[in-house]
Amino acid sequence: MTSAPASIADLAEEYEFLDADDRYRLIIDLGRTLDPMPDALKTDATLVRGCSASVWVYPTRLDDGRLHFLADSNAAITKGIIALVLLTVQDKAPDAVASADIEAALAPFDLKNQLSSNRTQGIPNMIALIRETAARYNG
Repeated sequence: MTSAPASIADLAEEYEFLDADDRYRLIIDLGRTLDPMPDALKTDATLVRGCSASVWVYPTRLDDGRLHFLADSNAAITKGIIALVLLTVQDKAPDAVASADIEAALAPFDLKNQLSSNRTQGIPNMIALIRETAARYNG
C-alpha cells in the first residue's frame, strides 16, 4: 500500500476484518503514505510532547487556506498512528479541522486495546496540537 486510503471510514471498514497482526501492519503501512518531512523541520518547536517515540508535526497552509500537516516519527507504528489522525483533518479548512471529532473517527480502531499504552499516550497531545493550530489559523 503506497497511496493513502480514500477516507478514514474506508480504512475502518477494512481494519474491522483484520486480525491483530494485520491491523498492526495496516497502521505501519499507513505511516508510509505520509508526505516526507524535511529534517530541517524536525525541531524542538515541532516536537509533540508526551509521546514515547519522537513525533514531529508541522502545519502548513495551502494557497486556498486549507491546512496541510507534515509529520514524522522515529517509530514505524507511531508514524502510522499519526497518519491515521491526519487522515481525519488533512487538507481541510481551519474551521473544519477545529470542529473535527478526531476521537470519534479513531474510535473504530480501538487503539488503546490494539497498542501498548505508551504508544497511545501521545495521541491526545497530537490532537490538541492540531486543534490549537486550526484555532490559530481560524482566528
